[in-house]
Amino acid sequence: MDFLELVKKTRTYRRFDQSRKVDEAKLKKLVEYASFTPSPANKMPLKYILSTNSATNEKIFATLGWAGYLPDWQGPAEGEKPTAYLVMLRDNEISKQSATDEGIQAEAIMLGATQMGLGGCIMANIKRNELRESLGISERFDIALVLALGYPTERVVIESVKEDGDIKYWHD
Repeated sequence: MDFLELVKKTRTYRRFDQSRKVDEAKLKKLVEYASFTPSPANKMPLKYILSTNSATNEKIFATLGWAGYLPDWQGPAEGEKPTAYLVMLRDNEISKQSATDEGIQAEAIMLGATQMGLGGCIMANIKRNELRESLGISERFDIALVLALGYPTERVVIESVKEDGDIKYWHD
């Protein structure tokens, strides 16, 4: 597929086929893609926790807010949850500022995931203290983002911005 098609296909997916597990080798490959992205001063301050383990996935899932524009939806139901996560950490001993790295690496990972037949959701609505405690994350690291991944079961529809400027997403 050409690059524009890849970018259009790399949208946010929030429902997955939970019976299809993501191989940890794919997660390692996605982190490898991220490791080749540019980084200010070449510092590369981001590190990752990889999870394909069901118990760890549940701990991560419990700390995520899934769709701010859909307040009555608590996220994917059982059977639709992601089967893999990448927890993106900022190593504060390397750099306390990494917003550029976070965006570039998250997009590189999502583009790579799409190329692999996966879909995902870049999560910033995170109960960070709960996740830190649950996974035993050192204070040295800040939790930047969580990337939820799996085999998508929904179809993304891209619409133009409405005349009134409404940009809210929806699902049915």
